[in-house]
Parts: sequence; C-alpha cells; structure tokens
Amino acid sequence: MSTAVITTLLVIAAVLGIKGCIKRLYSGCCKASGEKMPKRLRVKDKDLSHYPYEKVLKVDGMSCGICSVRVENALNALEGTYARVDLDRGQADVYMKEDTGDEALRDAVREAGYTVYRINRIK
Repeated sequence: MSTAVITTLLVIAAVLGIKGCIKRLYSGCCKASGEKMPKRLRVKDKDLSHYPYEKVLKVDGMSCGICSVRVENALNALEGTYARVDLDRGQADVYMKEDTGDEALRDAVREAGYTVYRINRIK
C-alpha cells in the first residue's frame, strides 16, 4: 500500500515538473510568470573603437530573452559601458571607456538578480 502511495506521489511530481519545463521552454522562465519584455536601455555610443577596455562576464541564471535584457540593461546603466549579452553562451561582452572594476560589474549584475561567476579581461 505505501509503495503505491509513494509511486503515485512520484508520478505526480514528475508530471508537474515536466509540465513546468515545457512551459518554460516555449515561453521563457520570466514569461511563464506573465512578465513582459523590458525595454532595452539605449546606448548612445555603439562605436566599439571608443571603448578601449573589454571584459567577458560569465553569468549564471539567465534562461530566456527577458533575463538577457535585464543583465544587458544593468550593465548598460553603468557610465561609459556598452554591453551585449549572448544568452546561448551565458555571457555578457562588456565594452568600457574607462576600466570599470570587476566588483562594480558584479554588483550591477547581482542587483539585476543574476550571478557573475567569472570575468575575463580581453583588453
């Protein structure tokens, strides 16, 4: 009897888990909660030759387009930065006019709700 109850509970949990995964797969994690796509923060200067510094941030927790826009907006809100997020690679390419410290970049991403687990200086 107890085996049947445990098996039933496991099947129910598996069905609910699979249902949630499918929902997120087709609508994104944030859209599943009904959240709308945030507006992208507009960067006035997109000429990369004006940005002598570049870092690549590996970001954990991004799983949909809304997540990537949040991270991009958080980094673009910093003075003198231009960031582009690649969701598939889980990274943000950050171009800077001045050498912004790693902690400032980590803090901006953390405030957006995500975690930076590695920063590579490119130039």
